Amino acid sequence: MSTWNPTQYLRFGNERLQPALDLLSRIPLEDPATIYDLGCGTGTVTAMIQERWPGAYVTGIDSSETMLERAAALDTQVAWQKQDLNDWTPEPPADLLYSNAVLHWLDDHETLFPRLMQGLNPGGVLAVQMPGNFSAPTHMLIAETARAGHWREILESELREQPVLDPAAYYDILSPHATRLDFWETSYLHVLQGDDPVVEWTKGSILGPLLALLDDTDKEAFLEAYRQPISKAYVRRGDGSTLLPFRRLFLIAVK
Repeated sequence: MSTWNPTQYLRFGNERLQPALDLLSRIPLEDPATIYDLGCGTGTVTAMIQERWPGAYVTGIDSSETMLERAAALDTQVAWQKQDLNDWTPEPPADLLYSNAVLHWLDDHETLFPRLMQGLNPGGVLAVQMPGNFSAPTHMLIAETARAGHWREILESELREQPVLDPAAYYDILSPHATRLDFWETSYLHVLQGDDPVVEWTKGSILGPLLALLDDTDKEAFLEAYRQPISKAYVRRGDGSTLLPFRRLFLIAVK
């Protein structure tokens, strides 16, 4: 059963979409023929990729059947594939490999990124965005809560505490395989509304797979234990909004 809930993920759809658009706007390609969206999720961005390059053959790839079912309902010419990116290679080779907020779920970036570069045609582009806020309270408090309860044996091995490397490390990994590299970081300040919006945000991303490992009773107990310190770290303001700073790393590598 999939651990990803499209409805929960899209609860903050506008905020999650902006980094994807920022990455898309910086891709230096005029007329790519073959494009893959790695970890396409609900397909919203994949459809935008198809709109930008209508002559390209675009494939959206995801490991979640639930997400792909949502994507398949879109009115688009995109092809959808259920694949595990851990052992996936593009066939045919790509002019563009696009990945928004996905590759931090995969291990061994020292091997992964060169493998993706090998799947590009000459002049092809690898465009990646990954979260860079794993030291923020959102993530640190998940780890603390996971280790503090009786669910520790279930959750501790599943924690992903620092899955994204320093930007300089990606330069060292990619520079032997690229003719051009472009890196930047952006800190977004999301203005969230509603009750416990930061908890709801994490339920749609980093926290979702962990909660899926717990039964209903432990799930509610975990959320209550997490909710208390989160409400102190991200205080609801007088106008009812809650501010969530979120740093992201972007990279574009041209083969």
